[in-house]
Amino acid sequence: MLIDWFTVLAQALNFLILVWLMKRFLYKPVLNAIDTREKRIAAELFNADQKKNDAQKMSDDFNRKTNEFDDQRATLFKKTADEAQTECGHLLNEAKKSADALTLKRMESLENEEKTLKQAISRRTQAEVFSIVRKTLTDLGSASLEDQVIQVFNKKLHNLGVEEKGKLVSSLKANPSPVIVRTSTSLSPALRTSTETAIKDAFGANTQIQFEASPHLISGIELTTNEQKLSWSIESYLRSLEKSVDELLRVEPKSQNAKPEAKTQ
Repeated sequence: MLIDWFTVLAQALNFLILVWLMKRFLYKPVLNAIDTREKRIAAELFNADQKKNDAQKMSDDFNRKTNEFDDQRATLFKKTADEAQTECGHLLNEAKKSADALTLKRMESLENEEKTLKQAISRRTQAEVFSIVRKTLTDLGSASLEDQVIQVFNKKLHNLGVEEKGKLVSSLKANPSPVIVRTSTSLSPALRTSTETAIKDAFGANTQIQFEASPHLISGIELTTNEQKLSWSIESYLRSLEKSVDELLRVEPKSQNAKPEAKTQ
């Protein structure tokens, strides 16, 4: 069989031209389209991965912020609870201190009122007792009692101390005015004479004497010369006792914790 090389060459040339044409106008556009599609798909996949990563990142940020918010909320709640408890304790302590101070002030006020009342009762009792004693002694005073008082006073003049006697004598020399003798009642001539004798024996024979009756004296006698005074009477004892009792009532307790027995005494 003979080979027609011309035909073979022509068919080969046609095939090559056909392949070139197909490659030029068919395969290349198709390949370009496929390549473009692959690039587009790759870009879309890349964008999808990027969005997925962004979403995951946003989710992680959201979870982190949520956890931080929960931690801050728990911390703030604990802090608020602790502050509220501290403030509550502080308010309770202040209220307790105020109540204690008010109670103490009230107790002190009651103690002061009780002490004032006791002192008022004691002073009123004291005044009434001394008033009754004065009235009783005044009512019981008699001539014989007055005689005894004058005799006792004359003995006191006779036994007068050197210092006290010297003061009276100096007072008389500085201002030679009459010596005033006061008694609760007028003296009888005999008592007046004995008293004058006792005074002149004590201060000198030239001593001038003036007798006066003073009802405020209770069974007693009082000798006054210028600024010096010498007396002896039941009234003086009563005044001394009254002064001592008054000073005793004015003494404040040294301690609020004194024993009841000490207060009673």
